[in-house]
Amino acid sequence: MTQWYVKELSKLTKVSVRTLHHYDKIGLLKPSIRLPNGYRLYSEKDLSKLQQILALKFFGFELSRIKTLMQEEINIFDHFRAQQKFLEQKIQSLQEASKTLDAILCESGSDKSVPWETIIKLIEDYNMTKELEHPWLAQVLSPDELKEYAHFEHNLKTRFTESQKTNHEQEWADLIAQVEANLDKDPGSDIGTQIGKRCMDLVNTFYGKKHAALRNAVWEKGYKEGKMEAEHALSPQAVDWLDRAVSEYYRKRAYSILSQVETQSSDVVLKLWNALLEDMHGDDHALNDALYEIAMKDDKISEAAKNWLKKISK
Repeated sequence: MTQWYVKELSKLTKVSVRTLHHYDKIGLLKPSIRLPNGYRLYSEKDLSKLQQILALKFFGFELSRIKTLMQEEINIFDHFRAQQKFLEQKIQSLQEASKTLDAILCESGSDKSVPWETIIKLIEDYNMTKELEHPWLAQVLSPDELKEYAHFEHNLKTRFTESQKTNHEQEWADLIAQVEANLDKDPGSDIGTQIGKRCMDLVNTFYGKKHAALRNAVWEKGYKEGKMEAEHALSPQAVDWLDRAVSEYYRKRAYSILSQVETQSSDVVLKLWNALLEDMHGDDHALNDALYEIAMKDDKISEAAKNWLKKISK
Protein backbone atom coordinates (compact mmCIF):
# COMPACT_ATOMS: atom_id res chain seq x y z
CA MET A 1 0.00 0.00 0.00
CA THR A 2 1.40 3.38 -1.02
CA GLN A 3 1.98 6.00 1.69
CA TRP A 4 3.03 9.66 1.49
CA TYR A 5 4.65 12.23 3.71
CA VAL A 6 2.98 15.63 3.60
CA LYS A 7 5.51 17.07 1.13
CA GLU A 8 5.11 14.04 -1.14
CA LEU A 9 1.32 14.30 -1.10
CA SER A 10 1.62 18.01 -1.79
CA LYS A 11 3.75 17.36 -4.87
CA LEU A 12 1.42 14.61 -6.07
CA THR A 13 -1.84 16.55 -5.69
CA LYS A 14 -0.60 20.15 -6.24
CA VAL A 15 -2.09 21.06 -2.85
CA SER A 16 0.29 23.19 -0.80
CA VAL A 17 1.85 21.85 2.39
CA ARG A 18 0.37 24.82 4.22
CA THR A 19 -3.13 23.86 3.02
CA LEU A 20 -2.65 20.22 4.05
CA HIS A 21 -1.49 21.34 7.50
CA HIS A 22 -4.59 23.56 7.74
CA TYR A 23 -6.86 20.63 6.83
CA ASP A 24 -5.11 18.60 9.53
CA LYS A 25 -5.52 21.37 12.11
CA ILE A 26 -9.28 21.80 11.54
CA GLY A 27 -9.88 18.05 11.48
CA LEU A 28 -10.88 17.91 7.85
CA LEU A 29 -8.09 15.59 6.70
CA LYS A 30 -5.70 14.07 9.22
CA PRO A 31 -2.94 11.64 8.17
CA SER A 32 -4.17 8.23 9.27
CA ILE A 33 -0.85 6.45 9.68
CA ARG A 34 1.50 7.19 12.59
CA LEU A 35 5.04 5.83 12.55
CA PRO A 36 6.97 4.80 15.69
CA ASN A 37 9.15 7.90 15.37
CA GLY A 38 6.05 10.12 15.53
CA TYR A 39 5.90 11.05 11.87
CA ARG A 40 2.52 10.74 10.19
CA LEU A 41 1.78 9.49 6.72
CA TYR A 42 -1.15 9.80 4.39
CA SER A 43 -2.71 6.58 3.12
CA GLU A 44 -4.43 5.79 -0.17
CA LYS A 45 -7.71 6.24 1.71
CA ASP A 46 -6.56 9.72 2.77
CA LEU A 47 -5.69 10.51 -0.86
CA SER A 48 -9.18 9.48 -1.92
CA LYS A 49 -10.66 11.69 0.78
CA LEU A 50 -8.49 14.62 -0.32
CA GLN A 51 -9.75 14.19 -3.89
CA GLN A 52 -13.32 14.37 -2.60
CA ILE A 53 -12.49 17.54 -0.67
CA LEU A 54 -10.97 19.13 -3.78
CA ALA A 55 -14.04 18.17 -5.83
CA LEU A 56 -16.42 19.72 -3.28
CA LYS A 57 -14.25 22.86 -3.12
CA PHE A 58 -14.47 23.11 -6.90
CA PHE A 59 -18.27 23.17 -6.60
CA GLY A 60 -18.05 26.05 -4.14
CA PHE A 61 -18.70 24.26 -0.84
CA GLU A 62 -17.15 25.90 2.23
CA LEU A 63 -14.69 23.85 4.31
CA SER A 64 -17.02 23.66 7.33
CA ARG A 65 -19.77 22.27 5.12
CA ILE A 66 -17.37 19.84 3.43
CA LYS A 67 -16.37 18.53 6.86
CA THR A 68 -20.02 17.90 7.70
CA LEU A 69 -20.67 16.19 4.38
CA MET A 70 -17.67 13.88 4.84
CA GLN A 71 -18.44 12.97 8.46
CA GLU A 72 -22.19 12.34 8.37
CA GLU A 73 -24.30 9.75 6.59
CA ILE A 74 -26.33 12.09 4.40
CA ASN A 75 -27.73 12.18 0.90
CA ILE A 76 -25.03 14.22 -0.79
CA PHE A 77 -27.13 14.62 -3.95
CA ASP A 78 -29.58 16.79 -2.00
CA HIS A 79 -26.62 19.03 -1.13
CA PHE A 80 -25.48 18.99 -4.76
CA ARG A 81 -28.92 20.22 -5.84
CA ALA A 82 -28.89 22.98 -3.23
CA GLN A 83 -25.35 23.96 -4.23
CA GLN A 84 -26.32 24.02 -7.90
CA LYS A 85 -29.10 26.49 -7.13
CA PHE A 86 -26.72 28.57 -5.01
CA LEU A 87 -24.14 28.69 -7.82
CA GLU A 88 -26.78 29.69 -10.37
CA GLN A 89 -27.82 32.58 -8.12
CA LYS A 90 -24.17 33.53 -7.61
CA ILE A 91 -23.57 33.51 -11.38
CA GLN A 92 -26.58 35.77 -11.87
CA SER A 93 -25.35 38.11 -9.14
CA LEU A 94 -21.89 38.29 -10.72
CA GLN A 95 -23.41 38.97 -14.14
CA GLU A 96 -25.51 41.78 -12.67
CA ALA A 97 -22.44 43.21 -10.94
CA SER A 98 -20.56 43.05 -14.25
CA LYS A 99 -23.40 44.89 -16.01
CA THR A 100 -23.41 47.52 -13.28
CA LEU A 101 -19.67 48.09 -13.69
CA ASP A 102 -20.09 48.25 -17.46
CA ALA A 103 -22.77 50.92 -17.08
CA ILE A 104 -20.51 52.92 -14.77
CA LEU A 105 -17.54 52.67 -17.15
CA CYS A 106 -19.69 53.75 -20.10
CA GLU A 107 -20.78 56.88 -18.25
CA SER A 108 -17.34 57.73 -16.87
CA GLY A 109 -13.84 58.29 -18.15
CA SER A 110 -10.41 57.85 -16.60
CA ASP A 111 -10.13 61.62 -16.34
CA LYS A 112 -13.28 61.93 -14.25
CA SER A 113 -13.87 61.41 -10.56
CA VAL A 114 -15.55 58.24 -9.36
CA PRO A 115 -19.35 58.72 -9.80
CA TRP A 116 -20.29 57.45 -6.34
CA GLU A 117 -23.87 58.73 -6.53
CA THR A 118 -24.41 56.79 -9.76
CA ILE A 119 -22.80 53.71 -8.25
CA ILE A 120 -25.02 53.85 -5.15
CA LYS A 121 -28.12 54.30 -7.32
CA LEU A 122 -27.23 51.30 -9.48
CA ILE A 123 -26.60 49.18 -6.40
CA GLU A 124 -29.95 50.24 -4.93
CA ASP A 125 -31.66 49.26 -8.19
CA TYR A 126 -29.93 45.90 -8.09
CA ASN A 127 -30.85 45.25 -4.45
CA MET A 128 -34.49 46.08 -5.11
CA THR A 129 -34.64 43.43 -7.85
CA LYS A 130 -33.36 40.90 -5.29
CA GLU A 131 -36.04 41.77 -2.73
CA LEU A 132 -39.13 41.31 -4.89
CA GLU A 133 -42.29 40.18 -3.12
CA HIS A 134 -42.79 37.71 -5.99
CA PRO A 135 -39.37 36.22 -6.88
CA TRP A 136 -40.80 34.27 -9.83
CA LEU A 137 -40.89 37.52 -11.80
CA ALA A 138 -37.09 37.47 -11.94
CA GLN A 139 -37.38 34.34 -14.09
CA VAL A 140 -39.70 35.85 -16.71
CA LEU A 141 -39.02 39.58 -17.05
CA SER A 142 -36.19 41.18 -18.99
CA PRO A 143 -33.54 43.11 -16.96
CA ASP A 144 -35.16 46.46 -17.83
CA GLU A 145 -38.66 45.15 -17.03
CA LEU A 146 -37.40 43.68 -13.77
CA LYS A 147 -35.85 47.00 -12.77
CA GLU A 148 -39.10 48.82 -13.57
CA TYR A 149 -41.10 46.26 -11.58
CA ALA A 150 -38.76 46.61 -8.60
CA HIS A 151 -39.36 50.39 -8.53
CA PHE A 152 -43.08 49.84 -9.08
CA GLU A 153 -43.27 47.37 -6.18
CA HIS A 154 -41.21 49.69 -3.96
CA ASN A 155 -43.60 52.58 -4.66
CA LEU A 156 -46.62 50.42 -3.82
CA LYS A 157 -45.67 50.73 -0.16
CA THR A 158 -46.61 54.40 -0.24
CA ARG A 159 -49.35 54.26 -2.90
CA PHE A 160 -51.68 51.98 -0.96
CA THR A 161 -52.51 51.54 2.71
CA GLU A 162 -52.57 48.05 4.20
CA SER A 163 -56.37 48.06 4.13
CA GLN A 164 -56.40 49.07 0.47
CA LYS A 165 -53.93 46.30 -0.33
CA THR A 166 -56.09 43.80 1.56
CA ASN A 167 -59.19 44.98 -0.32
CA HIS A 168 -57.37 44.62 -3.64
CA GLU A 169 -56.30 41.06 -2.80
CA GLN A 170 -59.88 40.21 -1.83
CA GLU A 171 -61.26 41.70 -5.05
CA TRP A 172 -58.73 39.68 -7.05
CA ALA A 173 -59.75 36.50 -5.19
CA ASP A 174 -63.43 37.27 -5.92
CA LEU A 175 -62.60 37.82 -9.60
CA ILE A 176 -60.81 34.46 -9.81
CA ALA A 177 -63.80 32.75 -8.19
CA GLN A 178 -66.11 34.43 -10.72
CA VAL A 179 -63.92 33.26 -13.61
CA GLU A 180 -63.82 29.67 -12.32
CA ALA A 181 -67.61 29.69 -11.92
CA ASN A 182 -68.12 30.75 -15.56
CA LEU A 183 -65.59 28.60 -17.43
CA ASP A 184 -68.50 26.85 -19.19
CA LYS A 185 -69.66 30.21 -20.60
CA ASP A 186 -68.44 31.87 -23.80
CA PRO A 187 -65.76 34.49 -22.92
CA GLY A 188 -67.36 36.68 -25.61
CA SER A 189 -70.78 36.59 -23.91
CA ASP A 190 -72.10 39.49 -21.86
CA ILE A 191 -70.92 37.89 -18.62
CA GLY A 192 -67.48 37.29 -20.17
CA THR A 193 -67.20 40.92 -21.27
CA GLN A 194 -68.28 42.12 -17.83
CA ILE A 195 -65.62 39.98 -16.16
CA GLY A 196 -63.03 41.17 -18.69
CA LYS A 197 -63.87 44.79 -17.86
CA ARG A 198 -63.80 44.11 -14.12
CA CYS A 199 -60.40 42.46 -14.50
CA MET A 200 -58.86 45.40 -16.37
CA ASP A 201 -60.41 47.98 -14.05
CA LEU A 202 -58.87 46.12 -11.12
CA VAL A 203 -55.49 45.60 -12.78
CA ASN A 204 -55.22 49.18 -14.04
CA THR A 205 -56.02 50.49 -10.57
CA PHE A 206 -53.12 48.41 -9.26
CA TYR A 207 -50.53 49.12 -11.97
CA GLY A 208 -51.67 52.52 -13.11
CA LYS A 209 -51.52 53.50 -16.78
CA LYS A 210 -47.86 54.42 -16.41
CA HIS A 211 -46.99 50.73 -16.07
CA ALA A 212 -49.37 49.33 -18.68
CA ALA A 213 -46.52 47.82 -20.70
CA LEU A 214 -45.13 46.19 -17.55
CA ARG A 215 -48.57 44.85 -16.71
CA ASN A 216 -48.78 43.29 -20.17
CA ALA A 217 -45.32 41.72 -19.77
CA VAL A 218 -46.27 40.13 -16.44
CA TRP A 219 -49.47 38.73 -17.97
CA GLU A 220 -47.92 37.47 -21.22
CA LYS A 221 -44.67 36.08 -19.80
CA GLY A 222 -45.90 35.02 -16.37
CA TYR A 223 -49.57 34.14 -16.25
CA LYS A 224 -50.07 32.92 -19.83
CA GLU A 225 -46.86 30.87 -19.68
CA GLY A 226 -47.85 29.30 -16.36
CA LYS A 227 -44.83 30.73 -14.52
CA MET A 228 -46.60 32.53 -11.67
CA GLU A 229 -46.68 31.16 -8.12
CA ALA A 230 -49.47 28.88 -6.97
CA GLU A 231 -50.69 31.61 -4.60
CA HIS A 232 -52.26 33.42 -7.55
CA ALA A 233 -54.67 30.47 -7.89
CA LEU A 234 -55.40 30.93 -11.58
CA SER A 235 -55.59 27.59 -13.38
CA PRO A 236 -54.36 27.39 -17.01
CA GLN A 237 -58.00 27.11 -18.12
CA ALA A 238 -58.93 30.22 -16.15
CA VAL A 239 -55.96 32.17 -17.57
CA ASP A 240 -56.98 31.26 -21.13
CA TRP A 241 -60.66 32.10 -20.51
CA LEU A 242 -59.84 35.42 -18.83
CA ASP A 243 -57.40 36.35 -21.61
CA ARG A 244 -60.13 35.85 -24.21
CA ALA A 245 -62.69 37.69 -22.07
CA VAL A 246 -60.39 40.72 -21.79
CA SER A 247 -59.77 40.64 -25.56
CA GLU A 248 -63.51 40.58 -26.20
CA TYR A 249 -64.04 43.47 -23.79
CA TYR A 250 -61.49 45.61 -25.62
CA ARG A 251 -62.76 44.53 -29.05
CA LYS A 252 -66.35 45.52 -28.23
CA ARG A 253 -65.13 48.77 -26.67
CA ALA A 254 -63.20 49.58 -29.86
CA TYR A 255 -66.25 48.84 -32.04
CA SER A 256 -68.40 51.07 -29.83
CA ILE A 257 -65.97 53.98 -30.12
CA LEU A 258 -65.48 53.68 -33.88
CA SER A 259 -69.24 53.44 -34.44
CA GLN A 260 -69.49 57.03 -33.16
CA VAL A 261 -67.22 58.49 -35.87
CA GLU A 262 -70.20 59.68 -37.93
CA THR A 263 -72.32 60.87 -35.00
CA GLN A 264 -69.82 62.53 -32.65
CA SER A 265 -67.19 65.22 -33.10
CA SER A 266 -63.70 64.01 -33.95
CA ASP A 267 -62.38 65.39 -30.66
CA VAL A 268 -64.84 63.35 -28.61
CA VAL A 269 -64.06 60.13 -30.49
CA LEU A 270 -60.33 60.80 -30.35
CA LYS A 271 -60.44 61.22 -26.58
CA LEU A 272 -62.25 57.89 -26.21
CA TRP A 273 -59.88 56.18 -28.65
CA ASN A 274 -56.74 57.45 -26.94
CA ALA A 275 -58.09 56.33 -23.57
CA LEU A 276 -58.63 52.85 -25.04
CA LEU A 277 -55.09 52.68 -26.43
CA GLU A 278 -53.65 53.88 -23.13
CA ASP A 279 -55.62 51.24 -21.21
CA MET A 280 -54.55 48.49 -23.58
CA HIS A 281 -50.92 49.29 -24.30
CA GLY A 282 -49.72 52.25 -22.29
CA ASP A 283 -46.89 53.91 -24.22
CA ASP A 284 -46.18 50.90 -26.44
CA HIS A 285 -46.52 52.56 -29.85
CA ALA A 286 -45.73 49.33 -31.69
CA LEU A 287 -48.82 47.64 -30.24
CA ASN A 288 -50.92 50.71 -31.00
CA ASP A 289 -49.74 50.63 -34.62
CA ALA A 290 -50.55 46.90 -34.79
CA LEU A 291 -54.10 47.66 -33.61
CA TYR A 292 -54.51 50.17 -36.45
CA GLU A 293 -53.44 47.49 -38.94
CA ILE A 294 -55.94 45.01 -37.51
CA ALA A 295 -58.74 47.60 -37.65
CA MET A 296 -58.04 48.34 -41.32
CA LYS A 297 -58.67 44.69 -42.19
CA ASP A 298 -61.79 44.31 -40.05
CA ASP A 299 -64.98 44.12 -42.14
CA LYS A 300 -67.09 45.11 -39.14
CA ILE A 301 -65.54 48.58 -39.08
CA SER A 302 -67.08 51.12 -41.44
CA GLU A 303 -65.16 52.87 -44.20
CA ALA A 304 -65.80 56.19 -42.46
CA ALA A 305 -64.18 54.87 -39.30
CA LYS A 306 -61.21 53.50 -41.25
CA ASN A 307 -60.73 56.82 -42.99
CA TRP A 308 -60.83 58.53 -39.60
CA LEU A 309 -58.17 56.13 -38.28
CA LYS A 310 -55.96 56.83 -41.29
CA LYS A 311 -56.29 60.54 -40.63
CA ILE A 312 -55.34 60.40 -36.94
CA SER A 313 -52.53 57.92 -37.51
CA LYS A 314 -50.58 60.20 -39.81
